[in-house]
Amino acid sequence: MIHPTLHPTLLAAALLAAFPQAQAQTADQEAPHTVVVIGSRAAARSALDTAVPVGLVGSQDLASTGTLELGKALQELDPSFNFSTTFISDGTDIIRPATLRGLGPDQLLVLVNGKRRHQQALVNVQQTVGRGSAGTDINAIPMSAIDHIEVLRDGAASQYGSDAIAGVINIVLKEGAGKSLVGASAGTTSEGDGDTFGASAYHGFALGSDGGFLSLAIEGRRRGETNRAGPDTLRVTPARVTQRIGDSRAKDAYVWTNAALPLGGGELYLFGGASKRSGEAAGFFRPREDARNVPAVYPDGFLPEIRTEVRDASLAFGYRGELGGGWKYDASFNHGRSELVFNERNSINVSYWYENPCRCESPFEAYTGTLGFHQSTFNLDLKGTLHFLDQPIFVGAGFEYRRDSYRIEAGEPVSYQYGRTNNPALRIRDQHGGIAQAGIQGFPGYTPANEVYAGRHNTAFYIDAEHKWSEQLTLGSALRRERYSDFGTTTTGKLIARYDPSRSVALRASASTGFRAPSVQQKFYSSVSTNLNGAGVLTDTLTAREGSPVTRAFGIAPLKEETSRSASAGILLRPAPNFSITADVWRTDIDDRIVFSSTISPETGACATPAACPIRTILAPLRVGQAQFFTNAIDTETRGLDITAEHTTRGVAGGKLVLSGQLGLNRTKVKARHSQSSVLSGAQLFDDAQVTLIERGQPRQHHVVAADFTRGAWNANLRANYYGKVQGQGFTTPYVQTWDAKWLVDLALRFSVSHNLSLSAGANNVFDTYPTRWDPVRAAPFPQMGFTHCWETCPFGINGRSYYARAEYAF
Repeated sequence: MIHPTLHPTLLAAALLAAFPQAQAQTADQEAPHTVVVIGSRAAARSALDTAVPVGLVGSQDLASTGTLELGKALQELDPSFNFSTTFISDGTDIIRPATLRGLGPDQLLVLVNGKRRHQQALVNVQQTVGRGSAGTDINAIPMSAIDHIEVLRDGAASQYGSDAIAGVINIVLKEGAGKSLVGASAGTTSEGDGDTFGASAYHGFALGSDGGFLSLAIEGRRRGETNRAGPDTLRVTPARVTQRIGDSRAKDAYVWTNAALPLGGGELYLFGGASKRSGEAAGFFRPREDARNVPAVYPDGFLPEIRTEVRDASLAFGYRGELGGGWKYDASFNHGRSELVFNERNSINVSYWYENPCRCESPFEAYTGTLGFHQSTFNLDLKGTLHFLDQPIFVGAGFEYRRDSYRIEAGEPVSYQYGRTNNPALRIRDQHGGIAQAGIQGFPGYTPANEVYAGRHNTAFYIDAEHKWSEQLTLGSALRRERYSDFGTTTTGKLIARYDPSRSVALRASASTGFRAPSVQQKFYSSVSTNLNGAGVLTDTLTAREGSPVTRAFGIAPLKEETSRSASAGILLRPAPNFSITADVWRTDIDDRIVFSSTISPETGACATPAACPIRTILAPLRVGQAQFFTNAIDTETRGLDITAEHTTRGVAGGKLVLSGQLGLNRTKVKARHSQSSVLSGAQLFDDAQVTLIERGQPRQHHVVAADFTRGAWNANLRANYYGKVQGQGFTTPYVQTWDAKWLVDLALRFSVSHNLSLSAGANNVFDTYPTRWDPVRAAPFPQMGFTHCWETCPFGINGRSYYARAEYAF
């Protein structure tokens, strides 16, 4: 009997196998392959000629998804990429985690025009995919500025530096003069909510008369909220919807540019952009009788609103030219910043209201703080050909200097204080006579004790070499040495090989070591929220930064780099000029992976001696009720298989039919949990709920099969995404909630009214598919509070079917 989890994979594989049955075409009808520059510093080549697997996504592919978010569009097109939907997760609602090949957001490196993109300021500390990481805010880049995207599915830290353990995404911007495009779109869900509106404009201006250009992209969009919450039967009578569970309201604005100017025998270039995105997410509902509520203000309870604003900007400039003898150089400087500003509305500080004697007043909104990340990078690259024993060897070498800095700014006092004096010795009573909660409800503010402005720098030297030993065999290697100002040096390397026994068959393989430096976000982030402990005493729950009294007391060493070992092997088949298949098997082992610990709580009950309650003995003198921190606590192993196929047929019903399929399989296993502490075991530092999130929080299977048909002015695109099952137990321990695997089908139609004007419309999730519902008994009390489908891991969201229409005019 075939295992049920293999059925979708076998079905998708059967579709791939059926491709050659379509009508063949002649060689002169073959569509040209887009060249790629990622994966090697040698000359650009087609994606089918690389020694490591590289995927390509064009601007028309992005447009065919109908979505306005780059992350969601890329997820629908490339099964190795995951962009989990999040809600009721504070800042993670607006900066969602982007991952590659089932690994973490901070193990994926993003480039723009081949230059390192800065990371986000937000640290994902909620129970979501990517917990404890600070990845790249991929939605900060507008789709109207993008020409194509290259996805390197191979470990590449020895080539590109830290964070490239899972692979690299290179976003290539549009360029050239004389091109203009304006567009507008609108969409909604079948439930009538989540309305989206977008508008964009792109134009390429000529600079000088020698081919210089300056391209400018402007984009704006607005998304309404969606809500799939059910009635709350637990906290209110009569039952009603009290939560907002779905996409939050958002408004986004972008300005991006890309420019080049021939100058002095070389080329001066510049690119970058700025974006401002505002979001409005919801927290947990506070019912009337909740101690965190003031009934005189909110007689029916209240739902706190977290207002966020993401400010992102980057600018890269440089000069490239030739040195003679076939050698080229490229000197560049790149600066980027990410800021996330928090504000709370529709809330209250209970301790302000009930402060003795009763002030009976409190602000209902507050500024709760700002996170900031800045990165500056200088690169000098050389590449050319050396001759050794009369054999040409391509060599690329370079130097990099990078500085990262991180900032936490405290919120206004009402956002974090316990009463106006912030004196924990005072007895401020809530509506039930208990100790009143401190700080603004929803997202308490960062305190002055959390404030930080710190950074580090690193330097790197790297060299790549590649040699074509014969018409059939190409070998390459890479070596990189980096020195960090905070933890020392690291050296990584890579070997690649490609063998083409014939024009229709190729074999390829790679092996590499890699690393990921602890991010400055992980090193310097901290927060304090004041809550009541089990004994009803006001205590601090602390996210402790590296080197704090708490981490020192537990014996948690300073963060060090993650190290990785990766290997892949694949085959490429071209049985016909119009048909290609690739299959790559891969494995990545990561040691000393940096994670965000489980919540460390003191022992309950009586303690005969301090040694019987070691956690309480450590936390009590520090006046900390619970603690969390970043630590190198686990080793993981991830295995995978990627299969792609594409077949193009002309003459089908008078048009062109492109059939494509991509099968992605991966499995992550936590091999070991270890602790540097003599007090905490590895299982205490990283409990079973966090292991489940790492191992099962992302789909182990993601397949994409599509058919694209063009005839005259008409184009139709039918695409199906299969998302494997995911699991979580972060809110239901020990019960493990399973959200079953699902197929989602999208349909898009486009009509070219004229050479300039095109109209398109489509439906995403045509069959209105939703994730599995929460188990009403074993997942209690969440279903009773209105949670219907998923939370800590939602690969494709809970909006159901949606529709859109778009108009574009090119001139």
